[in-house]
Formats: sequence, C-alpha cells, structure tokens
Amino acid sequence: MVREPILITVAIDDLRPTQITVGIREVNAKRKHWRDLAAKEGGVFLGKHMIPVVLGPKGRNYVVDHHHLARALHEEGVKEVAVTHIANLSKLDQDAFWTVMDNRSWMHPFDSNGERHHYKDIPKRVADLVDDPFRSLAGELRRAGGFAKDTTPFSEFLWADFLRRRMKRKTVDRDFDRAIQKAKKLAKGKDADYLPGWCGPVADD
Repeated sequence: MVREPILITVAIDDLRPTQITVGIREVNAKRKHWRDLAAKEGGVFLGKHMIPVVLGPKGRNYVVDHHHLARALHEEGVKEVAVTHIANLSKLDQDAFWTVMDNRSWMHPFDSNGERHHYKDIPKRVADLVDDPFRSLAGELRRAGGFAKDTTPFSEFLWADFLRRRMKRKTVDRDFDRAIQKAKKLAKGKDADYLPGWCGPVADD
C-alpha cells in the first residue's frame, strides 16, 4: 500500500534558522512574487514549496533551505508554512546536534563579512536574519546567467564570498546595477573556476 506523505504545518515564528544572513533584495523579490499570486494561487504555492527542516533538540524545526522564502512569507504576514522533515536529530544535545549539522553541510554560520561564528550566534528566529548584500548580488548574478544553479549546499553563499573579496560593499549598496556588471566579469574569470556552477570564461572575439 502506498502511503501519502503527511503534511506538517509549523508557525514561521517557531522555525529555527541554520544560517546568520540572507540577501534582503532576494527576500523582497520573493515578497513581490507572493503578493502577485497570493489571492488566487497562494494555497497551491505553499503546498508546492514546503520548507525542508531537521528535527532538533526539544523537537524544534531547523530550516536547512528556503530561508529567503520563509523570511518573505513572514514579512507578508503568513503565519504558518508546510515543512518536510529530512532528518530527526531530536535525541541529540545541542553541541552534538550542531556538530552533525556542520558535518552534513546543513548549517552556514557566517556573518555579513564572511566570518564564521559559533552556532550560538545563529538567530533564533527567521525574522532576525541579517542582511548580506553580497548574497543578494550572488542571487541576481545567477539569474543574469553569471553561473548555473547548482545543488552544492549554500552555493550562492560561496559566490557571495568570492565577490565580497573582490568588490567594495559600498559599490553594492550604492549602485547595484554597476555591481552586477562587475560581478559578471568576475564570474567569467579563471579565478572563479572552483565555484559551483561556474560557466567558464567568455572567448575573446
């Protein structure tokens, strides 16, 4: 007998992040997308975009992907989302839990300067995630064809860190369009060939 998956809904306020930052531009784009379809297709959208979580200590749900979507829905006043459990680590204590999360690449405890922190510095709520403009830049760079979508965990954060080391934050903050053009050139260079989704250099005419 085929069993239907059990749909579990969780309050967004109760979701625990596994990273410190998001790209607020990315969040705002998802907010706009939600507003465009909420009235007619909101339920269908939420049913198709379940948040993958790991069940952790005290039965808490730790988000391992779609932080931007969760934050966007929270900002738009959505109270609950459907989740899918990819692992149950609820029997572990906090230190053991975060060790497993780290080893399975289910966490990304880096701040908006690209510096690694202790897991205790990860926000307790999706609403408290910090803006990293370079994460927004990396997301827009991918959509502009700068690199291909890749299944490597936190691949866009790797690109964000690559760009952060080669561009000034004030450029991203003050002139995003110019920053995208510079990012495109950097993305095609040989220096980026180690990154997931790298598309190779552009041949000279």
